[in-house]
Amino acid sequence: MKKIPYFFLLFFLFSNPDFASIIKITVDAPIHPVTSEYICNSIDRAGRENASLVIIILNTPGGLGSSMREIIEKILNSPVPVAAYVSPSGARSASAGFFIGVACDIFAMSPGTNTGAAHPVGISITGKNMNETMADKVTHDAASYIKSIAEKRGRNLRMTEDAVRKSLSYTANEAYEGGLIDLIATDINTLISHYNDREIKRFDGQQVRLKLADEEIIEVPMTTRQKFLLTISNPNFAYILLMLGLLGLYFEFSNPGAILPGVLGGIALLLAIFSFQILPINYVGLGLILLAIGLFILEIKVQSYGILSVGGILAMIIGSIMLIDAPIPELRPNLKFILPVALGLSLIFVFLVTLAIRAHISRVQTGKEGLIGEIGTAKTDIDPEGRVFVHGELWWAESEEKIPRGSKIKVTAVLDNLKIRVGKP
Repeated sequence: MKKIPYFFLLFFLFSNPDFASIIKITVDAPIHPVTSEYICNSIDRAGRENASLVIIILNTPGGLGSSMREIIEKILNSPVPVAAYVSPSGARSASAGFFIGVACDIFAMSPGTNTGAAHPVGISITGKNMNETMADKVTHDAASYIKSIAEKRGRNLRMTEDAVRKSLSYTANEAYEGGLIDLIATDINTLISHYNDREIKRFDGQQVRLKLADEEIIEVPMTTRQKFLLTISNPNFAYILLMLGLLGLYFEFSNPGAILPGVLGGIALLLAIFSFQILPINYVGLGLILLAIGLFILEIKVQSYGILSVGGILAMIIGSIMLIDAPIPELRPNLKFILPVALGLSLIFVFLVTLAIRAHISRVQTGKEGLIGEIGTAKTDIDPEGRVFVHGELWWAESEEKIPRGSKIKVTAVLDNLKIRVGKP
């Protein structure tokens, strides 16, 4: 009998559909397109590898409704059971995170965590809160959505609805005693041990017995690309990229040929634009920032005695505050961060504009025009012509008045044939 080569044995083991594992992912960030992609891709991988369970370690303040719904749709249709575990102690699963937890096959929490506070927050394009009618529509829709999920999952309908309508938040003990969550677990091993060889009911009604004993826990980190996108999606960082991009391009346009500020500014601006595809942008705020740049540039052309600069500073600050209209503070730039940055960059723009204005109104210091107004000395009598020493050189000069040798002269005009017209200073 022939021996099976080790290569084929390993191939058989790793391609065997009965080879299972537990996929663990960690979401310690707001819910937005990057975290949505991370969770959805991990669930897809778990399905391909025939994993027994996906565990989402959840610590989030909430986030965007569109990304939340993408995640929930993936969880409800996952071929692999999905558990949400709010951890470590002190973590929270608020707003969109609460919806995700309720949608999972298993919803567990560590001691000292909380969940809930899921009332939808809507901001219009003008930066004002939605009107009452629209706010009611959004609230009713969110409440109906989570109730439909909670009913299928067998969770407490009153608590889930109150978390949306009244923005109530629950401790781990309150959630467990009220039947909102399935387990309080001190760590992930406790969660796995508790559900080993237990049946759970999937969203489609199917009963599945979990076999979790001795299975390998495979931690799936974010890809390098996702980590990069997560970094630039930080609202404070995205705001800095926008400001640096505008400053770099302004400096390049003001000083053509500098190259480096233009290149760096262009890169920063493109990264900022990419970040704004992830973050919800208020275009009125962006327009105010661009208006501020325009006002700073106009200050060069129009002598407004500082009025345009003051208007630019106000537009920059107000636009910066309105720029990102995310539903939670974690997706908006910090006000303590915005104000000094906006004011500082405005002052830099004003300083650059001031330099440009001074350069425009200053007297020419080189060439023929640079001689006009220079003071020199008559080397010979000038009547009406003679020699003068001015600007470090000897010149033929003419004058409408007689100027004795050794007298001070002032250049009034530059004539042809290397001759100048002078007069007494």
